Amino acid sequence: QVQLVESGGGLVQAGGSLRLSCVASGRTSSTYSMAWFRQASGKEREFVAVFRERGGKSTMYSDSVKGRFTVSRDSAKNAVNLQMNSLKPEDTAVYYCAARRGAETAAAQLYDYWGQGTQVTVSS
Repeated sequence: QVQLVESGGGLVQAGGSLRLSCVASGRTSSTYSMAWFRQASGKEREFVAVFRERGGKSTMYSDSVKGRFTVSRDSAKNAVNLQMNSLKPEDTAVYYCAARRGAETAAAQLYDYWGQGTQVTVSS
């Protein structure tokens, strides 16, 4: 069993930055893909970014955040971080951390473990 706990959300002005962290406990390893998804009010959950370490570091981003967000792993804390720069009001959402054992994917239905979410609000 894997438990995921997100932190770092908050309120920020457009153009600002936030850093989200997801600490994993339980049976995780480099074989796990660790991803971030987000869900804005009234919208479906969407993929943001994913990180996998096995076989060399691999990352993938949605087009909407590419070049502004960076996903990375903190092995010492067994955590995956999401550095969000140049934030826009349309980035406002609840951000969720997710994990699955296997290759990285943007498909939410393929992730087995989810955190409780952290709210990110970007004001204009």
